[in-house]
This record gives sequence, structure tokens and C-alpha cells, in this order.
Amino acid sequence: MSGLLLSKPVGLARNSPALKHAVSFVATWLTMAACLTVFAQDPTPEPRALLDAMALASRELNYDGVFMYRSGTHVDTMRIIHKSGDNGVFEKLISLTGHPREVVRDKKQVKCYFPEDKTVVVDQSRLGKLISSYIPHPIESISDYYNFSVVGEGRVAGMAAWIVNIVPIDGYRYGYQLWIEKDSGLLLKSELKNQQGSTLEQVMFAQLAILNEDEIDESLLEPSYPVNDFTYFNNIEVGQPADSSSRQWQATWMPDGFMMRDRSRQVMATSEEAVEHLVYTDGLALVSVFVERLSGDAAITPEAAEYGGVNAYAIRIDDYQITAVGEVPKSTVKQMADSVVSRL
Repeated sequence: MSGLLLSKPVGLARNSPALKHAVSFVATWLTMAACLTVFAQDPTPEPRALLDAMALASRELNYDGVFMYRSGTHVDTMRIIHKSGDNGVFEKLISLTGHPREVVRDKKQVKCYFPEDKTVVVDQSRLGKLISSYIPHPIESISDYYNFSVVGEGRVAGMAAWIVNIVPIDGYRYGYQLWIEKDSGLLLKSELKNQQGSTLEQVMFAQLAILNEDEIDESLLEPSYPVNDFTYFNNIEVGQPADSSSRQWQATWMPDGFMMRDRSRQVMATSEEAVEHLVYTDGLALVSVFVERLSGDAAITPEAAEYGGVNAYAIRIDDYQITAVGEVPKSTVKQMADSVVSRL
């Protein structure tokens, strides 16, 4: 077929515009055909298998990269160093813009360093990654609440990626669009989507190096500055609050699939007493409920707040402030906060 099209048409001069146009068209067609042949050799993977591979890669691979976090008009640039081996998973997150701060995580603790204030906040290490929402393994565990599909291909940080959509089945949670590196399975870019498909938050690598475990020196996972004179706030060692009543707080309403994953007490800058922290999840979306005892006659009126993809809602119940916060729609945090009760 190509030989026929490239032969000289009868009645056309060798240098005629029509002949040149025909040759150009055929050359373009042949290039497109070659590209289609290449793509045909790269079959689209099943989305659940792709997400399972991503969940494992994010934990088991070693990498060092710079990524951007965007929420509305606010943009932060950060570096992440991730090391995985026989001793567990270690991560360090370094802010490259704005106020200096670092986060260091191992299998037991998360330490947040604030050099301007010379403070360190220590908390228990929980499941999850520092730069994206926690993707459960196997992904099938949340398939009753989300639909998955591979919607195309793209490039991020110079790497080829599959683009995967995670779409909720109801209006109580948000969706996600993920760019997953074809060879390693690492997450290169993620976008949090509202019900209309608009992007609320974006995390995207600008550069990324996948390394061997021995290529990441232990010193890279330590704080970048002396911390001997820093003040430590250790949430892990928080005991019972002064009010040692037997109240047990819980949300009595939550979307299908959500359940309580964690209960703890934490020190908050706004409270003289420890604050009860309840964590609810469907395996992907997280909602935190904070219960704080109020002092004096503090006036609390129901109030909602929005920070990019994070919504918060606070109400007062007796002498306590109840605040629900999560990367879910406003209606979800409001209904969960309104449903909180205490059982003596």
C-alpha cells in the first residue's frame, strides 16, 4: 500500500505541490502507524493490579525526590527521602519553601522538627505515606466504595506513567487521579477530586531517583541541624486528662465502609488538657474527630472551615468542643461531628 501511494501519480510533475502534499501525508501516516504499533505492544493493565503494585512499591522501594504540593493558590516544594530494608521503613520530609521544617518517620515514631521555634513534636508512626493518601493493599478491600479505571498515559518527572481514576460511589468521599510509573509502580503524581471533577489538591514529583538501599546513607535520615536545645512535645507519652471520667466518645454516624481505626490522646497547643483523637477510615479516606474539654464559658458556635481539600466542622456538646477534620466533603464532616456522643 505504501509503495503504491509513494509512486509518481500519472499526470503530475515530479515537483508539483500535489505530489509533495501526497508524500508528506503518507510519511505522516506511516509515522502514526509505527507509533500505534508500539503502543499496541504495551497493553493497558488492570487497574486493581496496578494500584496493588503501587501500594507495594511505595513501601518497598528506595527513592529520593523533590515534589510540589499545590492547594488552591498555595504551593509548597519539598524533598522526600524514603528507605526500606530489613530494619523497616524510614522517611524524611524536608520543606524547601516557606518556614523551615522537617519530618522524620520510622516504624515507631514520627518527629516533626520546627527549627525557628526550636521545638519537636513526637507522635506515633501510623500507616500511610507522607506525600499521598494511604492506598490499602489489597485494593480490593475498598472496591465496594470506589470504582477504578485506567484512563490514559502520561509523563511526570521524565517518567512514563499510567493514569488511574478512583471514583467514589457516593457523595460522602472524594475521588483521586493517580499517575503511576510504568516500570517501578511508584506514585508520581496524585490529584484529589471533588464530586464535579475539579482538582482540590495536587502532589507531583519534579524529579525522582529510584535507588538501592545502600545508596541512601543513614545520615540523610537524621535532622539537618543540632537539636540538643530543642523542646520536645511527646504525644505518645500523654496520659489520661485531668478529667478522668469514664466518658467514651464515638461517632454514631459515618458513611458506609468507615470504621474507627485508632483512638489516642494528644497534646494540642490550644488546650490545657490532652485532647481525645478518634480516627475513622474506609481504607482510603480519613476523618479525624477531636474531643476537647473547654475551660470557663468559652462560646462555641457550629462552624465550618475549608483548607484546599480538607474540610473541618466544629460544634459544642456540653463542656466539650467536637471537631471533625478530613479530606472528605463538608457534608461528611458535619454529619460525623453532629453524631458524636459520649457513653458513660
